[in-house]
Amino acid sequence: MDSYGDSTALAAAYLIAALTWFIFAVVFYVLGSLFLMKIFEKAGVEGKWRAWVPFYNVMIFLKLGDLSPWLAFGFLLTWVPFLGWLVGIAMAVLMVLAAWRVGLKLQKSGAWVVLYIFLSIVWLGINAFDKSRWNPNIVPASWAGNGFLADRTVWQGIPVQPSAQAPAPGYGAPQGYQPPAAQGYA
Repeated sequence: MDSYGDSTALAAAYLIAALTWFIFAVVFYVLGSLFLMKIFEKAGVEGKWRAWVPFYNVMIFLKLGDLSPWLAFGFLLTWVPFLGWLVGIAMAVLMVLAAWRVGLKLQKSGAWVVLYIFLSIVWLGINAFDKSRWNPNIVPASWAGNGFLADRTVWQGIPVQPSAQAPAPGYGAPQGYQPPAAQGYA
């Protein structure tokens, strides 16, 4: 047997494996975008196109999960040698936190996040097509006030989460305070 035949068979096997991987990647991307489109629709996000833009849809998902959407840029650091796998783990944790918060807003218990961890595409599909409604009035997360993870961005077409709303100006009135009655000039 000649070495040319062996290398041709090996190249064909690599080509078939690459083509199979590409087809799976396209199918998962289309399904994920379709499911995100439905979840964004439930959340009141304007424009179905937002779910189909590769990096932007992750930013919106983080924002709906009460995390700063700018944290999505951490995915760019996963290409750095040695540091990449640490950042990858941190980004996976952030996505799980966002999924937990989105699940709570879609009337799911916290245990549903386990499904997201192991089968995120199934979690997205269930949340996209079940009869749950979006409830933005969930108690804000502990990181939602101040800090690195807090969401303080306001984008047109994306509803502002209660934790991201700016506080009212001023100090506010003390409890039980009644302003004096207005008196006119005599």
